[in-house]
Amino acid sequence: MIRRQYARFIALGLTMTMTFGWGNRLGGATGLYTVVDEFGRGRYQVQPHQVFQDQSLPIGTVNFDPHALLIVLINTRRYFREYGDQDKVVQRSGVLGALGIQVSDVTQTLDFLIDVLLEDLTQARPLRLQNPDFLRQHFRVLGWQAYRPEGNRLPQLRLTKYAVFRHQGRRRPQGDYVHALYQIKDEWVADEFYKKYTKQDVLAGAFAPGRPDAHKVQPLVYLTRAGLEEALLQGTILVQFPDRTTGYFNVDRNNGIAFVPGVSPWEQQRYWYFREVDAIRGYGQTVESKIAIQPGVTLAGDVWNVGLGRVVLLEQGPGQWLLGVIADTGGAFSANLAQLDYLAGIFTNRQEFWTYNRRLPEYAAAYVLVKANKGLK
Repeated sequence: MIRRQYARFIALGLTMTMTFGWGNRLGGATGLYTVVDEFGRGRYQVQPHQVFQDQSLPIGTVNFDPHALLIVLINTRRYFREYGDQDKVVQRSGVLGALGIQVSDVTQTLDFLIDVLLEDLTQARPLRLQNPDFLRQHFRVLGWQAYRPEGNRLPQLRLTKYAVFRHQGRRRPQGDYVHALYQIKDEWVADEFYKKYTKQDVLAGAFAPGRPDAHKVQPLVYLTRAGLEEALLQGTILVQFPDRTTGYFNVDRNNGIAFVPGVSPWEQQRYWYFREVDAIRGYGQTVESKIAIQPGVTLAGDVWNVGLGRVVLLEQGPGQWLLGVIADTGGAFSANLAQLDYLAGIFTNRQEFWTYNRRLPEYAAAYVLVKANKGLK
């Protein structure tokens, strides 16, 4: 079978890695869906057809890095298989559930994409997923209408971009490198002491030597304030040390305070604790389970209401479309049906990042693809 070729695919040098207790909340006879935030609280209601509608696939060229997409597809599917029973968030069918699309349809879609892409790559033949006629034949296509509860609807989704930034760092405080990324020590995780400290408390020295809870955390790396803010905003940072070694650091758990839209990132109260990891990581309930993701094919979005693993066809420009997977999220996507965030890559500075982003639109048409009940051809 095709999936037995996974080992062969790994041999090509590619890497595969792989509480909330809510169900879906529909409004009964009214047909309304209740949009929840990251804490499971109902925020507003929406008619599902105001967000997703069956549409025809647009005309154009479909572009993606096939190896990167395959890695993210495999790792996202693995998350469902290995952690889905423990994670109530990914068990939600969300807004799409009201249109008859269940989580089993999502995993079937991921399986189909993996099989098709792996077969085409291993047999060195044209990629069927870049053929619009193949997509039309095998997928249900749902146009995504940006919905905002304020009523001022956007014609298309807002497409923001995020990145991993390479920053200088130190193993010990030195000069301007005095802002630590903290890891919660394993024996103190269950204590949840960290939830009583805001970001501003930590910046003011809540874990300085001699403070009551300083022994419960471990400083991983010291950054400048700008580096710290970049790590907190993006979720992952690549740190380069003076001896030329590097390390990835990824968010692990937060203090339970919501991100507040419209407030400067530097003034937020939400704070993240980190762990050192071996790759860029996306969604997951623990740092060990977080999905290993790749730039160019990974999208961050509202996993609580749109859902993890949803496959999205996203407009890059006139007649140009990108195929990607929702495999990441963040506080800004809590109860947010009007935005996606595109993982652009690894950059050394903001200017390089902004220059790259000029090739991408600020607003984009988007479609969710779901495997139709047709055979593989």
